[in-house]
Amino acid sequence: MRLARLFTSHPAKVGETYFSHMAFAAWFCSRLFMAAFAALIHAFLPFLFETTASRIVRELYQRTHNRGTHAIKEPAAFMDRA
Repeated sequence: MRLARLFTSHPAKVGETYFSHMAFAAWFCSRLFMAAFAALIHAFLPFLFETTASRIVRELYQRTHNRGTHAIKEPAAFMDRA
């Protein structure tokens, strides 16, 4: 019972099962990899992916900032800096 709680307590806090949380985290990871790749390419070829990384980061923020009981609201100015 105690071991199972290690795997289920956090997903439950955000209203998910273990497997739905795993799927969301894997999707989130894939988006982060895409943002990092776009930023890396943009570093060398600044005419490519000009807004891709920041757009993905904004999307991820929007998808996660109100999830669960431990969500912390960021000031509106936070989004203006992206």
